[in-house]
This record gives sequence, C-alpha cells and structure tokens, in this order.
Amino acid sequence: MNLRRVSSLLALMLASSFATADIKIGVIASSTGPTAAVGIPQKNTVALLPTEIGGQKVEYVVLDDASDPTNAVTGVKKLISESKVDALIGPTTTPAALAILDFVAESKVPLVTTVGSSAIILPLDDKKRWVFKTTQNDDLIASALIEHMTASGVKTLGFIGFNDPYGENWFKVFSTMAEKAGLKLLVSERYNRTDQSVTGQALKIITARPDAVLVAATGGPAVLPQTSLQEKGYKGRIYQTHGVATNDFIRIGGKAVEGTLMAGGPMLVAADLAATNPIKSVAQGYIKAYEGKYGAGTMSTFGANTYDAGLLLQKAIPAALKKAKPGNLEFREALRDALEQSKEVVGAQGVFNMNAQNHNGMDQRARVMMMVKDGRWVLLKE
Repeated sequence: MNLRRVSSLLALMLASSFATADIKIGVIASSTGPTAAVGIPQKNTVALLPTEIGGQKVEYVVLDDASDPTNAVTGVKKLISESKVDALIGPTTTPAALAILDFVAESKVPLVTTVGSSAIILPLDDKKRWVFKTTQNDDLIASALIEHMTASGVKTLGFIGFNDPYGENWFKVFSTMAEKAGLKLLVSERYNRTDQSVTGQALKIITARPDAVLVAATGGPAVLPQTSLQEKGYKGRIYQTHGVATNDFIRIGGKAVEGTLMAGGPMLVAADLAATNPIKSVAQGYIKAYEGKYGAGTMSTFGANTYDAGLLLQKAIPAALKKAKPGNLEFREALRDALEQSKEVVGAQGVFNMNAQNHNGMDQRARVMMMVKDGRWVLLKE
C-alpha cells in the first residue's frame, strides 16, 4: 500500500512538473558590431515581452552574434542543442538569417525573424516553411518609394547598397519595379558595412547626374553614402529603405540627413497616425513601455519588429499548447502551424495575416512615407 502511495505521489509530481514546463524562446541580436544600432533595441525589447503565456512560464535566452553570421550560426546551434528552445526570434541581419536557415529547418524550430530582406521567406519551400517575418518585405516598401518618386517628378535614379544579400536583394526587387514604372536606373554601386569611405562610388553617382538616389543599407553604415554624396555636391533627392527606421540614423547623420525620404513602418511616426488606425495604440503602447525603461527618444522600429514577434508568439502559443507540451517536436510543429494561421494580429509595425503561402502577412497598412524634418521623422500626408 505504501509503495502504491509513493508511486502515485511520484507520478503526480512528474505530471505537475510536466504541466508547468517552461516555454523557451531563443533570441539572437547584434547588440555589438557594425549593426549594433539595429540590434540593441531588439535585445532591449526582450525585457518587454510576456513572461507567461497560456498559463506557462516563458524563458528568453538572449545571445549576441556581434553582427557576424558565423557567430549567429554558433549561437543558434547552442540555443537549439543546449537550451532546447521551442522557438527563435531574430537575428538582426539578412546574412545571419540566411546562414542559420539550414539549422532551423533541420531542427524544426519556428523562427520569427526580424530582418528586412524577403529572401529569408521567399520562395517559400520546405526549408523556409519554418520561418516567419515581422519586417515589411522589400517589394512593399519599394512600391511606396516608387509611387513617391513618380509623383515627385523623378525620372532617373542612382543606387548604392550593401555588398551583401540585403543590398543585392534590394537591387533585384527595386530595379525591376522601377523599370516597370518608367524610371531609368543610371548607375548602381556597392559598399561593405565596415567601409570607412565611399568617395569613389559617390563620385560615380554624381557624374551620372540622377534625379534621385536610393541607399539600400541598414543602421549607422547607411549614413555614409548620404554624407559622402552631399559633401561632393549632390543636390538631388535621397531615399532610404526601412533599414534606417530609427532615431539613431538622425542622431548619427545630423544635418546631413535632413530631407531624407523613407518608406517604413508606421510606429516611427505613431503620433502622426489617425486615431482610427488600429496600429496607433499598439505602437504608442510599445513606445511608452520602451522609453519608460530606456529613456526618451530611444525607441526604434527595429525593436518593434522584435515586439511584434513576441505578439505573434503570444497569439500562437495557446493554440499550440492545446496540442502538445513545450520541449518537444510536437509542440514546435503545433506552434509553426499556429503562426501560419495568424489572422488580423495587430502589431506596432502592421497587421499580420499569414497563410501557407505567405509567412509575412503584412499589407499596405504596414508602411507609410516619412521624411526627416527638423531633426525628427515626420509623416508625409498622402
């Protein structure tokens, strides 16, 4: 009889322990290195994510890849094999995201990535079916830029972007769309994230005399081509991608980035949004929470991408918990399926509607045109 009672007690204790197993979410962010201006707000935002979902405790394991894709691979392997994470958020850069794809797919761990390039989810195949994305796809941003260019009388263009997958994917997407819109691309240049000078590239662009220039880069390194062009006398319009959707871009660039035109997520100009916009309250709630913890003016859309990743997981996890417990393949598969069924999830950057063919799910509500004016981003009214 005593033996039976002991056995029953042990079984009860094990069942209780199993029922309250923590959900583990791994986060990779470039909080040091050339892309730290992007990665720091992503890392900081983790502190604002829910620590309990569906009655289960949530543990976040955060690693820094130092803006290096090799480190990102090492970190993801560690998170998967040692920490046994149920899901991943990040990394910060497109090269890092592409580098970890094989390991994510092989381990079947859902990845909610925060990078800009659509190449991380398209074309959607067996490998990329485990990846979801909270940043606007390049074509969504590019179409807004092109609409503004054509409406502003721009006829000819120059292009300068990173010499990596971010810059190359942007060139591929943008050049095709620009040509269809009747815009003529006169010159295309590249540079590395760690370059200290792009004088040669700037002079080539100026010699071609385009009406406008698009810079396809992210974070602090995106300032370099713009300052170089202006120092060498370029007077045309300068557009940037959503890779500079942060106040740090203005802080680093100063007067040199006044007048910069960008299409990006609405969170950066949340105060200017209409009261009827459903994104406004979520965006302002995130800003209040982030700046309340880290100081006024510190928020950025890059952190909001991590916040939205957390919102998507917060919506998907309860559905997954109905099918399996954390810590095993069944739960990860159920979580992947639930993410794929996300409907009208309102985030700080947009509204998400995903399906088996679309692992981004953002529409035109996730982008607005804005401009640097008097040292801040302001919404351009349509």
